[in-house]
Amino acid sequence: MKLPKFEDLIVFENQNYILINKPYDISTLDERDISRPSIIKLARGFSSELKICHRLDKGTSGILAIAKNEESYRNLSLQFQKRKVSKIYHAFVNGVHSFEELSIEYPIAIAGKSAVRIDPREGKKSTTIVNTVKTFRNASLIEAKPLTGRMHQIRIHLAAKKAPLISDATYGGKPVYLSEIKRGYKPKKHEVERPLINRVALHAFGLKFYDGEEEIFVDSPYTPDLNVLIKQLAKNC
Repeated sequence: MKLPKFEDLIVFENQNYILINKPYDISTLDERDISRPSIIKLARGFSSELKICHRLDKGTSGILAIAKNEESYRNLSLQFQKRKVSKIYHAFVNGVHSFEELSIEYPIAIAGKSAVRIDPREGKKSTTIVNTVKTFRNASLIEAKPLTGRMHQIRIHLAAKKAPLISDATYGGKPVYLSEIKRGYKPKKHEVERPLINRVALHAFGLKFYDGEEEIFVDSPYTPDLNVLIKQLAKNC
């Protein structure tokens, strides 16, 4: 895997913060295997003063905020704690769905090392607001705004509404193949068809917070694999 240069990931920068478009398949923080790449390693290679303000799952791409100094780090951390940060995610899901300001409020509990479950008794209060952005033949693009920050919150909440994310096998999501959506298309003989995307189709699209009195809102472009997915879905809907 070719590592990107940290400066190539930057989509916004001022005197206090850097916001990057995190690639998928790179952990935000160091993994147990410290030889593997991480955003924190890339950031510290750029400047030893940088501090990661929050995290995205390894397989999730999108906007990630990094503070340039301790005061800015504390400021944004406090906004996250007080739920004053607005997060917008784009999720590509299986099936055609019409969500309009739907508030999903299922409580979430940890279900092992890397999964969660809906649990009314042991789960923690969790809220996600979802809206349908666009529908395709057998998929939908959903805007999700998590008001709480539980592990895999968007993934489990949408799965509970029978709208699992594409390629999210953990929560019942299925891959999408070109042969399923393009009329008359068949893979070549003896060719193993690959799915249009090989990871959970989730992108942290936008982030809004305050730097002092100034409101900051930054969005991040789709990664190449998501561009391929949406292009094929739109062309063959």
